[in-house]
Amino acid sequence: MENAGRVGITYADSDPWWPEPPRPREGSPDVVLIVLDDVGFGTLGCYGSEIRTPTMDALARAGLQYTNFHVTPLCSPTRASLMTGRNHHAVGMSLLSNADSGFPSKRGTISPNAATVAEVLKDTGYSTACYGKWHLAPLDQTGSAGPFDQWPLGRGFERYYGFLEGISDHFHPELVQDNQRVDPPKTPEEGYHLTEDLIDHAIDFVSDQKSNAPDKPYFLYLALGAAHTPHQAPREYLERVRGRYDIGWDEIRAARHREQLRTGVVPEGTDLAPRNESVVAWDELSEDDRRAMARMQEAFAAMVEHTDDQLARLVAHLERLGVRENTLIILMSDNGASQEGGRDGTTNTIAYENGDAVTTADNLAGLDDIGGPRNHSNYPWGWAQAANTPLKRYKQNTHAGGVRAPLVVSWPAGIAVRGVRSQFHHVIDVTPTVLDIVGTAMPELRAGRPQLPVHGTSMRYTFDDPATPSRRHTQYFEMYGHRAIWHAGWKAVAYHERGRSYDDDAWELYHLDTDFSECHDVAAEHPEVLANLVGRWWSEAERYDVFPLDDRNFAERAARYHSATSPRRRRSYRYYPGMTRVPGGITPLVYDRSFTIDAAVRMERDDKGVLLAHGDVCGGHVLFVKAGELRYEYNHQGTRYHVKGAIPDDAAPRRLSMHFTKTGVRRGRATLLCDGSEIGTGEIASTARYLIGWQGLTVGGDSLSPVSWDYEGGFPFTGILEHVDLALAADGPHEVHEVID
Repeated sequence: MENAGRVGITYADSDPWWPEPPRPREGSPDVVLIVLDDVGFGTLGCYGSEIRTPTMDALARAGLQYTNFHVTPLCSPTRASLMTGRNHHAVGMSLLSNADSGFPSKRGTISPNAATVAEVLKDTGYSTACYGKWHLAPLDQTGSAGPFDQWPLGRGFERYYGFLEGISDHFHPELVQDNQRVDPPKTPEEGYHLTEDLIDHAIDFVSDQKSNAPDKPYFLYLALGAAHTPHQAPREYLERVRGRYDIGWDEIRAARHREQLRTGVVPEGTDLAPRNESVVAWDELSEDDRRAMARMQEAFAAMVEHTDDQLARLVAHLERLGVRENTLIILMSDNGASQEGGRDGTTNTIAYENGDAVTTADNLAGLDDIGGPRNHSNYPWGWAQAANTPLKRYKQNTHAGGVRAPLVVSWPAGIAVRGVRSQFHHVIDVTPTVLDIVGTAMPELRAGRPQLPVHGTSMRYTFDDPATPSRRHTQYFEMYGHRAIWHAGWKAVAYHERGRSYDDDAWELYHLDTDFSECHDVAAEHPEVLANLVGRWWSEAERYDVFPLDDRNFAERAARYHSATSPRRRRSYRYYPGMTRVPGGITPLVYDRSFTIDAAVRMERDDKGVLLAHGDVCGGHVLFVKAGELRYEYNHQGTRYHVKGAIPDDAAPRRLSMHFTKTGVRRGRATLLCDGSEIGTGEIASTARYLIGWQGLTVGGDSLSPVSWDYEGGFPFTGILEHVDLALAADGPHEVHEVID
């Protein structure tokens, strides 16, 4: 902007001038974008569920409820599309941000050529804040030394508080504030829960904004961890739903379907999809199975109801400040309900990621802890399909259960005709809608970089005309090799079995205009329509950089592929006291290999505490001192191996060590040493395949979700810990190229 002032020798012969800051269009609303996690189409009360969500239902009644809204089948890709208005492969997020697989569409990050809605709104004159789940930074770039360019503050947000990873323990979250890792403000015993904490921060942000810059609109991105596994809620919410789901998923699904038909959430004549493969009729399950599985669904429902009550606090705050009228609230889910609990459900979610089953006996052993801080539960396939009523399949899949999601838009000042909207739309349409309302556009050039064209279409045309035809005509889908395409009311979809040739996948065809729930495959009746759609899929896939197809799970990719600067290319690590937690994405790859831990200490006989801890209640390992002994515990998905060695009475230890020697596939021997002398040994019969635990690594204590039950309160080391060395041998299956020694 040209300087309109004049600078003379003194102020008396100078003309002052102040540059005009960017300002959004007069009357632009505050924008609150709320993203729920793994909440299927049939989960909220306004979408037919018995789960009590009065706050979200009220937003739907006072605004718009979309029934033909689609997302990608997984969280990071949906969030990348949501933030940019572009298809996820095209911006580099084909799967999760956990790994860079070495291809343009699989970088695990959003391209700088795809500006985010936060960046554009900040440039337009909005304040911006993000609270909650990010999962858009490569996980090997989430350490406290950065790089920070893909953290929220690097992608357009001015304030951030939440978690960078894809999953969080809601009682023991690994939190980041702005670019700094921080500890939760309270413990679970003091009443802490992550959702309440995030809403507290959101409320404080709005208060700051309206107090200090009342005429400046804001963009608040509230990405809740609920209701992603682990399903956790305060005890009173768990008790409130106790016994509600003893009737089983068949009756619940049928009741939701009836309510959807009654309220018009689904068109008249919509069929309830048959049970997905491997989902057993509830009445055919054993009493033990039903008991454990009902408890898992209770935890999920309690978490959703708790979330709704927290959102009520935010909405009430907007009303109390008198700003609700011109606040645009968009509420959606990132994908369909999760199949990651497996057939029987689980009380240990790390087991699923490692490809291992958890038995009903295991689940029953942790029954009373389900929903609390002592285990991580996820419900079985039967409840996941109920969450997606009336649809088939789940998150990760490109059938409707994975990609048709709830969407509610509420803006009292801008929506005159309330009610249900049935136009086809996709998550790439949300950013264009917000920019349309604000009166700005995605730039062609930003920060010196040419920008990808926006792929989505504004939904604003639907606000005032419920019957207007959809302005979207084509949308492709792909995830883990599952493929689909929607075009002009028809959908072709191919379910892919991992490891099978893509040529062997069978394409199904559904006419969604008359078959909402994808129950009637008409591929044989309309081969020409199917051929046209399959051809379109290949064309769209080429256009949006889908290739190469890759059906490997994310845990395998995360263990094998690392960016050129990833700490996981190293074989040796030295950790110093005072460092913040090392996040899971850059912890040493101890999987199925020999390794050593050596702690340099100065200590007295009575000193105690954790030297190194990695993981959480689901799995991990920890080296600690207690009662005159050096102890090592390997927690393999809840199976705990203990090795102990007495520290000699006359010793003044300077080095306490654990040497793990691989003796077979995912097994080995742990040897404990004091100043180089062996003091104990034991067998570790099973170790992790890809992931040891969700949480990261600390030295000098274990402050969040504990690896071991043999200590409490973080168990800080009371001696002097100088440093801890961890060294990896070259005998593991997850060797990386160009290792840095």
